[in-house]
Amino acid sequence: MKMIIHDLDREYDDVISARCDVMLAADGKYAPCRGCFQCWTRHPAECSMKDKLHQVCRLMGQADELVIITENLYGEYSAAVKNVLDRSIGTSTPFSTYRGRQMHHTLRYGKHDLWKVIVYGDITEQEKETFRTLAGRNAVNDGFSRSEVVFLTDLTELEGTL
Repeated sequence: MKMIIHDLDREYDDVISARCDVMLAADGKYAPCRGCFQCWTRHPAECSMKDKLHQVCRLMGQADELVIITENLYGEYSAAVKNVLDRSIGTSTPFSTYRGRQMHHTLRYGKHDLWKVIVYGDITEQEKETFRTLAGRNAVNDGFSRSEVVFLTDLTELEGTL
């Protein structure tokens, strides 16, 4: 399954939804993670807040390919996208294991294929390097076998990168 999380305007929804199985607009119409960890312990992979991100852990956990479309924010995801990622901590468990000689949380849904980040907006070379590192680390933490980062100079290039 291919899932796309994006922070673009609604005018892009048709283009994006035609290229994936699940689309999630990071539009800010949900609460930020409150750090209660109930998605880890009390209700595994299910957020206790009953809003549009209630099932985000299960959706992301089932995705073989996760594509994140985000505006650059100093080499980091936009605030709206970061909120979605924060709410997805339940894709792992509170237990730890070694993966690639490093300590990580045990995956609740097993391994995945591609963690892809499509970045738009003004970006420096240093911010590009930060994004590449961030995407690589996120991929390892969430059990993706590879990561890819694409930088767009203009959103008209978006359709060719999905």
